[in-house]
Amino acid sequence: MAKERERKMDMQILNAGTSTMSEKRRALHEIAYSEEEDIDRNSIPTPHRWINRDQETGHDRLFQDYFADEPVYNANIFRRRFQMRRHVFLRIVDALSNIYPYFQHRVDATGRRGLSPLKKCTAAIRMLAYGVAADAVDDYVRIGESTTIECLKKFVEGVISVFEDEYLRKSNPNDVRRLLQMADGRGFPGMLGSIDCMHWQWKNCPKAWKVFGSNNDINVLDHSSVFDDILNDRTLEVNYTINGDNYTMGYYLADDIYPEWATFVKSISKPQGKKRKLFAQYQEGQRKDVEQAFGVLQARFAIIRGSARFWEKKKLANIMRACIILHNMIVEDKRDIYAENFAQGLEYDDVENDLSQPQLGEEHFAPYHQFFQRNAQL
Repeated sequence: MAKERERKMDMQILNAGTSTMSEKRRALHEIAYSEEEDIDRNSIPTPHRWINRDQETGHDRLFQDYFADEPVYNANIFRRRFQMRRHVFLRIVDALSNIYPYFQHRVDATGRRGLSPLKKCTAAIRMLAYGVAADAVDDYVRIGESTTIECLKKFVEGVISVFEDEYLRKSNPNDVRRLLQMADGRGFPGMLGSIDCMHWQWKNCPKAWKVFGSNNDINVLDHSSVFDDILNDRTLEVNYTINGDNYTMGYYLADDIYPEWATFVKSISKPQGKKRKLFAQYQEGQRKDVEQAFGVLQARFAIIRGSARFWEKKKLANIMRACIILHNMIVEDKRDIYAENFAQGLEYDDVENDLSQPQLGEEHFAPYHQFFQRNAQL
């Protein structure tokens, strides 16, 4: 209390403009007084401002623009802005609204209808497709920033939960047989695909702490579970012949940074001779498919092309997985257009579906001696 009275007396002297205090003490009290004013000013909570966004009018405008029988914007504009055709988007909206109460059009305590599932899913798709901030969709979709972020999180979680088993599953015997047929037609019998890494920059990465090393393809491969099934002998047997030799393990095309594993077929560095040069040319040409896949994915969903702005790794992983699932849904919807790009008249669906998927439970693992044997083979 004594110090408080002394401070008040000193401030009266300061305000009076007298020279009773020393210059040093006057300067110290001026600094302390200004800091206390800043603390008092910052401690005052900013009142929440309620904005009447006219939810019903916003929903009606969105419906008339894109979902009416005669919409304002045609199918081409819809596909460009939503990155998919309208029936694919409506399939997602219907699936989410039938399962999750969050995406159902409900009535609040005042009797007013809340946000419609069309608006919530549109806000999420706009953020995924354009990579914009949550506040950027408020003026058209009429949803606040915090609610838009919540819509995005719920949307990607719902897409993963509903569609992952169909559009992000492991290859079954029919898929493997089709892939082998396509690879054989391209001159690479036994090839299952190409492997590469796509980097997604994390804006909020605490790099000032300097605890993260280089996250290149090798480090990603060491922490990846892509080849765990091979080590545990859970993969399907692949039989093919090259130069008279029989093989039972499929392979992936990779660049020079990957290790010398039996499941990787890499290009030849500085090839000598026509045969080696031709192989290097074909290998590098076929390996472009994975780079093109990454390019199409980033072009379709700009949110994974720019810097990631969320903090939690789980949310970032959900966004990436949801984008891949949506991409596969779009590809399936347009597969009749893509079919003409397959070489030599080979189409992915031409193979007979006469193979059954083996029943492998999640608890099935190879014995230790077999695990080490597969590791040596790999």
